[in-house]
Amino acid sequence: MNGSVLVMLLNWTEDEEMRVVVERRASRTTTSPVVCQIRGPKSQLVFLLKWICTIFHSSGYDTQTIVKNNGKTEYGLFQINNKMWCRDNQILPSRNICGISCNKFLDDDLTDDVMCAKKILDSEGIDYWLAHKPLCSEKLEQWLCEEL
Repeated sequence: MNGSVLVMLLNWTEDEEMRVVVERRASRTTTSPVVCQIRGPKSQLVFLLKWICTIFHSSGYDTQTIVKNNGKTEYGLFQINNKMWCRDNQILPSRNICGISCNKFLDDDLTDDVMCAKKILDSEGIDYWLAHKPLCSEKLEQWLCEEL
């Protein structure tokens, strides 16, 4: 399904286990089955809430998002740019640190997107995503859901 919107829901169980559920929607009003469910300790809750908020403000959870920004083009859910992290035909040469075509970040297979986002996170930190600091550093409770 191309051009889908990903909706992320987060809650935790009584035994302090955190759960993130991601749904793929053809539009903002229709739902389809859950794509993935991530579980982990409640101690990681703040980190995951920051990610959910940052991704929302970067791409609106839309895997097809392309944004031109200061001479760079940013692709997909994580808005990964073509100057440093991926290659396209617009900026030559790209550093292409993730070793991938930018178009791969526009499909619904998030495996390569997450791998590259992790490289960015390890190298630059979460503040690499400009939305994080002003929009996702506090008041994170708004990103919780009560029930799944």
